[in-house]
Amino acid sequence: MTYPIPKEEMPFERYAMYGPENLSESELLAIFLRSGTKTRSACQLAKDILLKCEKDYGKGLQALFSMPLEELKELPGIGPIKAVQIKCLGEICKRMNRPAIDPRKVYKTPESVAEYYMDILSHLEYECVHLMCLDTKGCLVKEKRISMGSIKMSLIPPREIFLEALQTKAVNIILIHNHPSGEVMPSKKDMECTRQIADLGKLLDIPLLDHIIIGNHKFYSFRQEKIL
Repeated sequence: MTYPIPKEEMPFERYAMYGPENLSESELLAIFLRSGTKTRSACQLAKDILLKCEKDYGKGLQALFSMPLEELKELPGIGPIKAVQIKCLGEICKRMNRPAIDPRKVYKTPESVAEYYMDILSHLEYECVHLMCLDTKGCLVKEKRISMGSIKMSLIPPREIFLEALQTKAVNIILIHNHPSGEVMPSKKDMECTRQIADLGKLLDIPLLDHIIIGNHKFYSFRQEKIL
């Protein structure tokens, strides 16, 4: 005997009737999943997934995008292919929300730099170092990702930093990296690397204006804390 499917478990039909803006996050996820399991509908499965994410990563789809790939693969109804699709969907959302580079914008305050990189770096599962090369006015000449590290640490290679700065004829540079833990206080290694790069910058006449650490919607500025 078959039973009628409740309307709340028919996200495609609800999309057609009400539009995407009126769907819940679990319904949007159910449309992406397309199908459930033998015992759970797509909507029920989507609710289960978001509930599981909430325990460790917070509420909503943002938490799902923050979950590591290996954990996503283990969720019922996800598997390796959908796990990669979900991570790519999260990346697409981040890039769409990323502010466009305005060559006329002056990056002279820690807040202006942190605002630009917050959505890019705050939810990464590994440390990543970016370099901003600035002209005399403080406008961005070029930005580049210098290195990616493991979950716990990244490498900040001085040689790569100053080669890039010299090639782009940068007058000043700013370093930005994230802490996957969400905390922004610099480690002993962060302090040592920053001092080393600042000293090299003085020798090459390419000052390090700031080193900004991005955390969970907060940041730490070496310049603001008067370390630079």
